This record gives sequence, C-alpha cells and structure tokens, in this order.
Amino acid sequence: MSPASCFFINRTGLRLHFLQWGAPSGVPLVLLHGLRAYAQTWESLVQALGSGYCVYALDQRGRGLSDWATPSSYHTQSYVEDVEDFVAHLGLQRFVLLGHSLGGANALEYARQNPGRLHGLIIEDIGPGSSSQGDGAARIRREMSQTPLHFDSWASARAFWQASRPGLSEQGLASRLAHSMKAHEGLISWRHDQQGIAEARLSIEPTDLWPAVRALDCPTLFIRGGRSDFLPTATLQAMRDSNRQVQTVEVAHASHYVHDDQGETFNRLVADFLASLTTPSP
Repeated sequence: MSPASCFFINRTGLRLHFLQWGAPSGVPLVLLHGLRAYAQTWESLVQALGSGYCVYALDQRGRGLSDWATPSSYHTQSYVEDVEDFVAHLGLQRFVLLGHSLGGANALEYARQNPGRLHGLIIEDIGPGSSSQGDGAARIRREMSQTPLHFDSWASARAFWQASRPGLSEQGLASRLAHSMKAHEGLISWRHDQQGIAEARLSIEPTDLWPAVRALDCPTLFIRGGRSDFLPTATLQAMRDSNRQVQTVEVAHASHYVHDDQGETFNRLVADFLASLTTPSP
C-alpha cells in the first residue's frame, strides 16, 4: 500500500506536507512524528494495520518536505495550530491521534485545546516533565548541541546514526538515511531544519503537560519503552492515577524509540487499542 504525497497551506502561509494511506471511508488516524523524524517514520505501522483505516502522517513544520519556519515558532502552540489546520484541511470531525515524543506533546496539547474531537489518543514515550528533566532530556539537549550540520560522506552519516541510536535496526537506519538526509553541494546534509530545531529545543521552555493529561476526555494509551530514559515509570503511574481515561503499557527491550526497537510489539499494541475503540465517522 503506497501513500499519496500531499500538501496544504496553514494559517501563516507555510506549505506543509503529509502522506495519506487508505480510502477516506476508513477510520481516520493522524500520526505525529518525533523531534527529528518525518512522515515515513510510520510506514511499518501503516502496513501492519492494513485496510480499514485512512492514515494521515504529517511532516511537522521544519521537517521532511514541509516548509521551514523561524526557530521561535518551533514550539508546542505553533505545532498544535498546524494540527488544527491539518484536521480542518482534511475535513475530519472525530479521529484517532498518535504522537511520539515531540509529536506526543503536540498531540496531548491538541487534545486539551480541542475537547471532544478525539475518538482515541496514543502517546509514545513522553509525559509531563520528560522534556525538561532527567537523563533523556539531558541526552536530547546534548544531541541538539553536538549534531553536525553536514557530513563529508554517506558513510559518515551512517556512522552518526549508528552511534546516536545503537539499537537501531537496518530498516530504521535505512529509513533515516533516505528520509532525513540528502546529498547537497558535495556534502550530506539534513532534510530538516537542524539548526533551527536545535536552537528552539535549547532555548524554548517545554510545555507543562500535566493540564493536558488531567483533561483527557477520550481513551488514551501511553506506551513506554522499558529502557526509556525519557519517561520514568513513576510518571507513567502518576498519569494513570490522575485520569481514568489513561491506560499504560511498558515494552521490554525498547528505548525511547519503541516503534524502532520493538516494531512488531508496538504495531500490535496500536492495532489492539484501535480495535478496542468503537468506529468513528471520518
């Protein structure tokens, strides 16, 4: 099942790209990738879900084929407004939303600001405090400050990803090289706005996600990697205790990147959660 590649214009004039799999008559599912990822991140999940769903994966601003923006706009509120514009463009009334890391924060805030719109919500490895404290937050700040803007060869680019994500599968590595990097003027550079994203991540205060968690009004599944340095088990428990809509699961032998490290398990968890929901109208 190959996706359609599409664009729309948001409220500020940015041209944003997305992929669509499946017919509009399917159950609508919107996917939001992480900090330096891209719409194709979700290809394995889409193939595992099969027919019956209409899946929309957004290249969030500054990533993939979407326009870059000013670094000061790489913050939660702008991303949420982009999702609102995306949903309006698609004409969705109620739908299921899934987000990983940065995309998970944006999904939670979308849910808080747009009550009644979600039929279900899936959040991969982020929760209140994840982006501001702990080993994972420190790791990402370190990565943002130390990531080169260019590499002198594809071999160097490949070595960078292997060092950054030691458990990354060959499939995951190939995806990153194909969709997050490009040859340009004799060098290998990023497809996303690495400099602007790093500037924003190092200077903008992360959004407090507790109000969003407490306000959740739809069935919500939080998926934590058993080896995650980003979402502590204690936070997972506190979120479950704070709202009866929250379900949680931990995936063994997975880091912050559950969909990469344990793809089959992640895909099955998402599929089972979706199957537990009553079917919304597109």
